[in-house]
Amino acid sequence: MSRFFFSILATALIMAACKEKPRQSDATQPADQPVQVTAPPFNADSAYTYIDRQVAFGPRVPNTPAHVATGNYLVAKLKQFGCEVTEQNFVATTWDSKKLNARNIIGTINPQATKRIVLASHWDSRPQADQDPDKADQSKPVTAANDGASGVGVLLELARTIQQAQKKPGVGIDIIFFDAEDWGNSEKAANDFEPATGNQYDYIGFCLGSRYWAKNLHKPGYTAYFGILLDMVGAKGATFAKEGLSMQFAPSVVNKVWQTASAAGYSQYFIDQPGGQITDDHLAPNTIAKIPMIDIIHTNAGTGGFFPAWHTADDNMSNIDRGTLKAVGQTLLQVVYNE
Repeated sequence: MSRFFFSILATALIMAACKEKPRQSDATQPADQPVQVTAPPFNADSAYTYIDRQVAFGPRVPNTPAHVATGNYLVAKLKQFGCEVTEQNFVATTWDSKKLNARNIIGTINPQATKRIVLASHWDSRPQADQDPDKADQSKPVTAANDGASGVGVLLELARTIQQAQKKPGVGIDIIFFDAEDWGNSEKAANDFEPATGNQYDYIGFCLGSRYWAKNLHKPGYTAYFGILLDMVGAKGATFAKEGLSMQFAPSVVNKVWQTASAAGYSQYFIDQPGGQITDDHLAPNTIAKIPMIDIIHTNAGTGGFFPAWHTADDNMSNIDRGTLKAVGQTLLQVVYNE
């Protein structure tokens, strides 16, 4: 996905050096601390398979047969896993005035629950590998194994796990696959991005599906307790800092997720340090739909920037690591089972 940092806090390197405090044992936990529910195990092999299946369709660029076929596959899988499925078909206008036939796909778990959580990822691919060092490849579409398919694969496996578990979470879950996220102009975004007045931001053509959903919620009056966005969550050695806009809009949700990851033994992925502010699909839910949503996104600790194959022809299955998928998926399951 094409975003950029407009703020990296100077304290990042200092906080990176701080050691994590040892966790209390169950015997020494305060009496008023709620007992944690153990979530079912997350199957990273299964998530990997769902990513590979998306990639096999080819780049999921809007207005292409691969995009249509992948969308149909995602709808079918969500229905197979017992979700109530809603499709939002819309025409998006890009920064360069192109018309995209786009589709947001929403899978609802436990639709009767009044307390709801949104889990989201974008499922489209970038139409050109503009960051590729080989100029011959810069006009080619991106396979997007990590930048898009990884988050979708994790959420499909989460839906499958919940469906097959004897014990279900007590909350309702809405899994949203946002479309038309990655068509924007990276160069213009990097040079011209500025916060506008109020809570509106200049997206430079990115995040079209999430903006559409935030303005046209799939159910009248829909709201959620909080939301979690996944972006680039499958690469080997991934690190997830506390993204700046997430800390601005929903710091308690960030801290909940990072503490859960730490308790599960995943601190090497979910690092306790601040990250830059990133334009992503969590922005419109926060500013338009008023749902506090955070972003779990791979950024390079200390140096900034995204994973090496970002927006290149090399964003393929060779980047995908089951250990990273396990860390993200298990953390998410533990969060939703303890709401």
